[in-house]
Amino acid sequence: MATDMTQVTYYTKEGFEKLKIELEHLVHIERPLISQQIAEARDKGDLSENAEYDAAKNAQGMLEMRISKLQDLIRSARLIDESKMDASKVQILSTVKIRNLKNNVEMTYTLVPENEADLKSGKLSVSSPIAKGLLGKSKGSKVDITIPSGSINVEIVEIIIK
Repeated sequence: MATDMTQVTYYTKEGFEKLKIELEHLVHIERPLISQQIAEARDKGDLSENAEYDAAKNAQGMLEMRISKLQDLIRSARLIDESKMDASKVQILSTVKIRNLKNNVEMTYTLVPENEADLKSGKLSVSSPIAKGLLGKSKGSKVDITIPSGSINVEIVEIIIK
């Protein structure tokens, strides 16, 4: 009863490149360092009371799990083709300028895959309440969005495709 636990994950070209760079670093830099630490600890004698050896073996196990996870992510990754995007409706990778109709404050967010979200740089996960409220809407739409602290009413001022 083996089930395929691989889940397709969407990435921008930039997000996908970061994954590949991290994997390369782990495989070609970190893995040899840990192997060296294990060898050095092993050379110190009795392994049953060797905390350095235990720590290095533990670190190796964690590293191999991370490498395996990254390999799975890369295998199941799908790149989003930004050239085929439509600026008439809000969708993943759209940059959206919205105005809070209550206080007239304007905010600009880019809707990105969940794994690339970074609120400090204006990258909002497509699975967030605000993004879900905006998806599929067009410029000029007024939208009531339920957020954890209540509800906000916004207007879509502009949709930008980069």
